Amino acid sequence: MITIKRLNADEAQERLTQLIDLLRDAVDSGASIGFMPPLLAGTAWEYWEKVIQDVEAGSRLLLAAEVNGEIAASVQLALEMRPNGIHRGEVQKLMVHRRYRQQGLGRLLMQTIEADARELGRKLLVLDTRQGDTADGLCRKLGYTEVGIIPNYALDADSKPRSTIFFYKQLTDD
Repeated sequence: MITIKRLNADEAQERLTQLIDLLRDAVDSGASIGFMPPLLAGTAWEYWEKVIQDVEAGSRLLLAAEVNGEIAASVQLALEMRPNGIHRGEVQKLMVHRRYRQQGLGRLLMQTIEADARELGRKLLVLDTRQGDTADGLCRKLGYTEVGIIPNYALDADSKPRSTIFFYKQLTDD
């Protein structure tokens, strides 16, 4: 049974251990999401505490995909709060635990985050991912438009620089 849920700050705090496990699994399996393996539990805890603060402040959405009550995947939407950017958001940190990959959780999370963004009046989404990753193909399938590629943008788990690709998606025509 798969459930997609928007977590509030209290729910995220209650599920902190599962969120830490998800982040550590993603990083340790090579995901390019800002950390290098091996990811220490303390570093993951600090990261999630900041995310929870942003959720509490209303500047970030945190979605979780649960399989049989366990967090199997997550994605975030950073909401631009400055007056000239309140129409946009940045999709961040799409993570799927290794045990649950290739089951459509990433697609479900992305479709839900887009619906949530529309509900909040966000009309433009942006994101970046490592060129050639699974997320690169997923973004294209979901109708995101490539903006460009920056070579050698982020280091891989083996400390080699890799290119990052930037995408956007207009959620409305106006």
